[in-house]
Amino acid sequence: MTSLAPLPQIIMEPIVRSALMEDLGRAGDITSDAIIPADRKATFALNARQAGVVAGLDLVMFAFLLVDPGISMQLRCPEGGKVSAGETIAIVNGPARSLLTAERTALNFLCKLSGIATATASLVNAVRGHNAKIVCTRKTTPGLRVLEKYAVRAGGGANHRFALDDAVLIKDNHIAIAGDIRTAIERARRAVGHMIKIEVEVDTLDQLEMALQASVDAVLLDNMSLEDLGQAVAMVGGRALTEASGRVTPKTAPAIAATGVDLISAGWLTHSAPILDIGLDMPADRNCSRHLN
Repeated sequence: MTSLAPLPQIIMEPIVRSALMEDLGRAGDITSDAIIPADRKATFALNARQAGVVAGLDLVMFAFLLVDPGISMQLRCPEGGKVSAGETIAIVNGPARSLLTAERTALNFLCKLSGIATATASLVNAVRGHNAKIVCTRKTTPGLRVLEKYAVRAGGGANHRFALDDAVLIKDNHIAIAGDIRTAIERARRAVGHMIKIEVEVDTLDQLEMALQASVDAVLLDNMSLEDLGQAVAMVGGRALTEASGRVTPKTAPAIAATGVDLISAGWLTHSAPILDIGLDMPADRNCSRHLN
């Protein structure tokens, strides 16, 4: 389990509120309201159907509380903790209507973020013993970047830049329009403040040499062979951070890390990691499992 700073309420609440509004539509949960008596209480368990890393419990609690402040949740697994298949993550209890109304929104957040955390942990474990950190990218779901990058941290990874305004990353199209790497770097250095880092994407060792001559802070070694990655790290010699990207999986990551790169970035962690399957069950009857569409 990693030590995690919780997401601030001011960030979480509008995202969860918007998701609930999307699900409640114009008339609310007409199914639960019609079938379940208003005074009926219920207790459910959030159960993991797969082994993985849990992330998003605060969002789950927000989803329930925004629907009904009378709902309570008792955690059995901490944020960022590992769970086995069949293990109970938390117990929720309160008005039955409200629990079922908030269920899908709560599970959507929990399953998605836990899936990202689990995928990240798979890469972190793959490079254990090496110095490389696993980092994410800006390939995120629009509007959910802060949550998805948080989930990467929950899985033991680290965050790359959050947006276009917190670091300079000069990529191939920037270089093509500027004319060459040196010109692009010089223009960037003149335009940004002294606290802003400059990273350049390179595809070849010749491009790397040009970037190093211009004294960049970091180099993104894109889709290089293992041999070229090793040579690139030797060329850099600690003068800049080295980041490898392209074709990163739990199988390929150990060899990439062994080249000595500082960072390994993987866009799929946030754009296509599978969810972690988690359901809301009646604790007294494990056969009464519910997957609402």
